[in-house]
Formats: sequence, C-alpha cells, structure tokens
Amino acid sequence: MNRIRSKKLRRVAEYILITIGAIIYGAATSLLVDPNNIAPGGLTGLAIVLNRVVPMGTGLWFLIMNIPILILSIWKFGIRFTISTIYATAVISWVTDICTNFFSGYIIYDVFLGASFGSAALGIAIGLIFKCHATTGGTDVIIKLLRIKYPHIKTGVLYLLTDIVVLLIAGIVFGDFAASLYSFMSVMVTSYVLDLVLYGRDEAKLIYIISDRVDDITKRLLEELDIGVTHVFAKGAYSGEDKKVIMCAIKKRLSPLAEDIVRDEDPNAFMIISSASEIYGEGYKSYFDERI
Repeated sequence: MNRIRSKKLRRVAEYILITIGAIIYGAATSLLVDPNNIAPGGLTGLAIVLNRVVPMGTGLWFLIMNIPILILSIWKFGIRFTISTIYATAVISWVTDICTNFFSGYIIYDVFLGASFGSAALGIAIGLIFKCHATTGGTDVIIKLLRIKYPHIKTGVLYLLTDIVVLLIAGIVFGDFAASLYSFMSVMVTSYVLDLVLYGRDEAKLIYIISDRVDDITKRLLEELDIGVTHVFAKGAYSGEDKKVIMCAIKKRLSPLAEDIVRDEDPNAFMIISSASEIYGEGYKSYFDERI
C-alpha cells in the first residue's frame, strides 16, 4: 500500500514539474523569444517562422505540427510515456498563445535578452520536463529516438545538429542575417543550459599517484577530502618493482587540495592529472539520467 501511495505521489510530483517546465517554456517563447524574431530551433522555431507566414498563433502552429510526432511517440514509446508528452505539449501551446494575447504588456523587445535569458529559460524548461521522463513534443521525440540509437552523443549536441536546418529556414523567411546569428546563439545557450540541468557541472579530474608513501597519502585523501580512492597494483617496467598506484576521481574544485596533500607527503611523487567529463556512480552522474 505504501509503495503504491509513494508511486502515485512521485507521479504527481512529476506532473507538477512538467507543468512548471511547460509554463516556463511557453512564457519564454511568447515574451522573450518570438517577439525578437529568434527561432530557437525545433518545432518551436518552425512554429515561429510559420506564424510569420500564416498568422494564427505560434502556440497553435506548435500544437498542429506535433500531432504526427505524438502519434510516432505512441508507436515507439507507448501511451504511458506519450500521455505526459501530450500534456506538456498542450500546456506549452496554451501558455504560449495566452501570454501573447493577454500578457503582451510584459513582452520584452530586446534581441540580446531574448537570445540569452529567453534561451536559458527554454533550456531549464526542457531539462525539467526531460527529468520527468517526458518531452516537449516536436523534435524532442526525435531526439529521444536518436539517444536510444546513439547513446554516446549528448542530448544538447543532438539538439544542435537538428536545429541547424530550422535556423537556415528562419534565416530565409526573416531575411535578416543578424536574426539568424541570434537564433544560432539561442540554440547554443539552450543546448548548454539543457545539459547543465540534465547532467550538472560534470567537471572532474582523474588522478594517478605513484609514491613511496601511498598509505599516508591515501589516508589523508580519505579523511580530509572524503573522496573514494582505489589502489591499483602495478609493476615498473624498468625497475621491475611492485607498486601500489593511487587512482581517484575528484571534483575539479578539490583537485588543488589533493595536489597539496601529495606534495606535502611526498615531493618526489609521480602524479598524473587529467580531465574527466563522463563519470558515473555515487557523487556523479547516474546511469539513468545519461539515457535521457
């Protein structure tokens, strides 16, 4: 009984986050992005372009174009996944046109703010919705399919690739080279913020330490920095001596402290420090989030 209740509460919480994300997305589109002739890629960008050609509401265009893609989503992912996507798409469409028609006094006509803050808001919104195992419809469904086929490519990168086509179309319709550049900036900002929301600041260092004071260094790393440490048993090719090598993944901000510990314990230690952006497990990315 408790498990069922917990599952229902989790589902309610997910829909609350989806609603928040969809409202942010729709408001950012209508108040910051659309008024400044910025096409942020995807079906949202196409909807903005089409609304310039046939004015009937960016939100309505967004909803119409999503219908065949939502059918594809039902076929590929099932009705359970698609229900939340249909909900997100409907809320985005509704909020976009509501804000345009009833909150026009809050529209910000500043192309730089639209391309920066507006696009950052889109990235946050998409990230929140993706975190709840839904999408904003449109190319998000296509991205989801591509992530399954090409899991080694990050979500933001796939958005960037698919949005290039939309940028070209927008540039032709708007006939404004500056608008195209700001649209490209918008895509870059959205892509970056999206990855930040999904994966966090995943900057870390991978450190290898060869020293005659391995145990002392290990003790201080564990106690002072509270990080995981692994001993790798190795043999020197030249000396033939058996040695313990310290290996540890560490947050970037803690790296200087680790270096100080090593230098303090053994100034002659051999230390290799490399950047690592794909670390899974406790304290870093989860395997599930990377599949989003």
